[in-house]
Amino acid sequence: MGVSLSYLQVATTFYSPSMSVGSTNFLPLLKRLDECISYVESNPQYAECSIYLVKFRQLQSRALGMIRSHVLSVLRSTSSQVQAAIRSSGGSKTSFAEGIESSIIYVRFKAAANELKPILEEIESRAPRKEYIQLLEECHKLYCEQRLSLIRGIVQQRISEFSRKEALSSLTRSGCSYLMQVCQLEHQLFNHFFPSSSEDISSLTPLVDPLCTFLYDTLRPKLIHETNLDVLCELVDILKVEVLGEQLSRRGESLAGLRPTLDRILADVHERLTFRARTYIRDEIANYLPSDEDLDYPKKLEQSVSAELGSPSTEQNQDVSGTWYPPLEKTISCLSKLYCSLESAVFTGLAQEVVEFCSLSIQKASKLIGKRSSSMDAQLFLIKHLLILREQIAPFDIEFSVTHKELDFSHLLEHLRRILRGQASIFDWSRSTSLARTLSPRVLESQIDAKKELEKNLKTTCEEFIMSVTKLVVEPLLSFVTKVTAVKVALSGNQNQKVESGIAKPLKDHAFASPEKIAELLQKASTAIDEDLPRVLAKMRLYLQNSSTRAILFKPIKTNILEAHVQVLSLLKKEYTPEDRQNFVNMISVQDLEAKLDKFL
Repeated sequence: MGVSLSYLQVATTFYSPSMSVGSTNFLPLLKRLDECISYVESNPQYAECSIYLVKFRQLQSRALGMIRSHVLSVLRSTSSQVQAAIRSSGGSKTSFAEGIESSIIYVRFKAAANELKPILEEIESRAPRKEYIQLLEECHKLYCEQRLSLIRGIVQQRISEFSRKEALSSLTRSGCSYLMQVCQLEHQLFNHFFPSSSEDISSLTPLVDPLCTFLYDTLRPKLIHETNLDVLCELVDILKVEVLGEQLSRRGESLAGLRPTLDRILADVHERLTFRARTYIRDEIANYLPSDEDLDYPKKLEQSVSAELGSPSTEQNQDVSGTWYPPLEKTISCLSKLYCSLESAVFTGLAQEVVEFCSLSIQKASKLIGKRSSSMDAQLFLIKHLLILREQIAPFDIEFSVTHKELDFSHLLEHLRRILRGQASIFDWSRSTSLARTLSPRVLESQIDAKKELEKNLKTTCEEFIMSVTKLVVEPLLSFVTKVTAVKVALSGNQNQKVESGIAKPLKDHAFASPEKIAELLQKASTAIDEDLPRVLAKMRLYLQNSSTRAILFKPIKTNILEAHVQVLSLLKKEYTPEDRQNFVNMISVQDLEAKLDKFL
């Protein structure tokens, strides 16, 4: 009897023509209705409780519908007032959050929030119940729809103005800054309407996402046509450091709704940057076509030295990369730009490629220089540039090793041959020769370490240079020692054959080892040390500015020269009389020779 009476009382009031959400008794009645529903749900033993539960829920549905309509009405009315006020004020909608438009767009909505505050607070306080959760979500959606209809055109027009007037980098910076300002103001206004549920940033998604889309759709076409690596790297810095790293984190959760769009823009920039970097590496480094000027060594270095000597001391700090082979300069520049702009895994792959291609490009240029100038210029050019490349990539703390995987089907050919010869059957599904196993490709792995290959090429080139200089300086001595060794090997044979062939005669009686020939031999060695070796060292100073590098490279050359003289002097003391050795005026002691060589550096 009590439930039916309560229902009649509540129903009569709710269906009264004067009942509205703004009535003073609406909220108390809504609370009474919720209590009745809770009571009936908690006492299922009463007769007809299920019937009254349905009736109470119908009343509740009507009440919640009235609230929804009321909220929508207030929001629409406020939007209409704002639009009318903007038109009457002559607003051009070209500025946002400034002057009269700021006052109109925000102040009037804050007044609407005060009007709706009692009812919205009631809804938020009852939100744990699913019907109120649903109503609150609908109110959020209605709010976002009205706000979006009001500011959509303003935001779109402002971003379009940025697009027309500014380059891509400044457009990105201005667009992001402006959008963050808009979203922060919108979050603050949303908090006036829904103070208890404003922490959930997803509630503003229907408003924030379309606004973000305006910026994304404006940037995307410009981004996919951008080819300049510097601009793309600058975009990464703007988005990653300025926007996401500084501004977004500083302004807190009110801008969290922007992060998905900003991350998406940054991912697009990374993708475009990676593509353009690969294109740049292919066109400007791997497939670089050198000009005559690029290959004009050593003249290019000589001109650089002359320019430095002719300049005032204050202007001698020239760009050291000016004498580099262009692909090397492009490689270092490219790596420096990409290092802080790409994810580590992506950068590692690109770095491995560019170092490998750069090394190959330098080696090709070295061969061309060898044809134009000399083999020594080619070797020193290669050593110079490989040393610079090794030095310049050292600061990049990454692995230059990449594992390549490829599918190998070569074993299929042999199996098909066996089938054709009748040695195997295509229908044999045994474990060892099943069709599935036979047709499965093999995965071949190969590891390429660009840094190790660079070290290997550098080591090989240095060894070739050392041997070429050694040969240039002491070739007559080495040739003499080789002939003496051959004679001694022959002398160790059959004694009768030695006598018959005349090999048994003393070494100095051989034509190649006569005192006159020895004197000529020593003269050539002395001339090479006095004339050829200084020219080599001058060329080394031209290509290798670092004295420590030159010393390291010259040390084995010096050792080889001393060793050759030691062997020759030992033979002369053993095979020639003191009287013979007096005629060898150009014979120098090992100690004096070592002191002489040390002075060259």
